[in-house]
Amino acid sequence: MAQLRAPGGCPWDREQTFDSIKPYTLEETYEVLDAIDRRDWNDLAEELGDFLLQAVFYAEMAAEEDRFSIADALDAINAKLIRRHPHVFGEGSAQTASDVKRIWSEVKSAEKAAKPDRDPGLLDGVPRALPALVEAQQIASRAAGVGFDWENPEQVLDKLHEELAELAEARRKASPAELEDEMGDLLFVLVNLARFVKVDPEQALRKTNAKFRRRFGYIEQKLAERGTRIQDSNIQEMEALWQEAKR
Repeated sequence: MAQLRAPGGCPWDREQTFDSIKPYTLEETYEVLDAIDRRDWNDLAEELGDFLLQAVFYAEMAAEEDRFSIADALDAINAKLIRRHPHVFGEGSAQTASDVKRIWSEVKSAEKAAKPDRDPGLLDGVPRALPALVEAQQIASRAAGVGFDWENPEQVLDKLHEELAELAEARRKASPAELEDEMGDLLFVLVNLARFVKVDPEQALRKTNAKFRRRFGYIEQKLAERGTRIQDSNIQEMEALWQEAKR
């Protein structure tokens, strides 16, 4: 990467900045997740290389500005892992995964408290540029960490029904702004429900997307075998094939 960025190196690589590389970082992250979902280990090895390249790229640009090096980044994560695992590297004790999460949160809070320029708000540390689903997960988890939460999944389900009723009312009023607002509320409650039942909503949705792709592909394949284009089919025929794909 240093050679690519050096005079006489690659024109494209030399033009890149921290901001211009960000979209590629997000793209490579999703490609890693896709390889994992497909259990394609050869592809995962390649995608992890692309993923690691992002860190190398950022670190090289930072080194050029005398800000930090890739070694500094690796030293930082090593130190953090040791600091946040006192039950492994120190005298702490943890018997369950819940104990580990509690310790991690306690150490993380102590680290933030030690920083003089720490953000005053609990949610200020959640990046606003995150995908909305991930941002909702982090916001809800942080609020729950200080007790601003439902007591059980049943209460969340009650809230879900409440939001569905409000969405139906917004549809009746035919108000685009209110409809958008209520849809956002509904999605936020679903994220919280996923948290209560210990399901990662991002991964759940990705798997459902993959399932839909498979079943829809089956419909297209069967229609093609009949000499029919999907555009010329009807909902009854497609629904029958959908049920067949499920079976």
